[in-house]
Amino acid sequence: MAARPMFPLGSVLFPHTPLLLRVFEPRYLTMIGQLLDADDPQFGVVLIERGHEVGGGDRRSQVGTLARLVSVSADADVLHIIAVGTTRFTAEQWTDDAPYPRAEISPLAEPTWNDALTPLRTEAEAIVRRVLARVDGPWDPDTELSDDPLEAAWQLAAIAPLGEYDRYTLLQSTTVGALLRQVIDLTLDAELLWSAG
Repeated sequence: MAARPMFPLGSVLFPHTPLLLRVFEPRYLTMIGQLLDADDPQFGVVLIERGHEVGGGDRRSQVGTLARLVSVSADADVLHIIAVGTTRFTAEQWTDDAPYPRAEISPLAEPTWNDALTPLRTEAEAIVRRVLARVDGPWDPDTELSDDPLEAAWQLAAIAPLGEYDRYTLLQSTTVGALLRQVIDLTLDAELLWSAG
């Protein structure tokens, strides 16, 4: 099992969703430079459960998502990265963080779509868009989703107005049905909290 470059973040990345990063730390500049020479420029993204991205000493979640580099542009001392989530994995073992974080990973099974889930997906989308229209957040209630129903289910999880620990719960879903039901339940819970506040 080869060690993959890893980028621990304070946020969850879902499959089939974009990731925008400003990279300025020397170790991650080194990582991106090496990825640009790779045939398959992918790195792992995991949620930092406790601690900080900078300086190490953080506690990292076990389940993450691979991100494929789409574009890289440079300013003075900063790289602007666009990547897209591909597949989920489990971080089996972390190696030394020098020159940058790496972990041995194993892929997680991709859940499969069943057309019987279409009404559930429609309900989840309606709830997420309704709540997005009521709250301030990074996603617009009119955000377009993929025509592929499995990709759209992950994208719904990504745009749902939830905290990172709820989003991490969604990332660990083993079936699309469970993912969509949790999107509905967690989004309705969040809506109740905002209404009460």
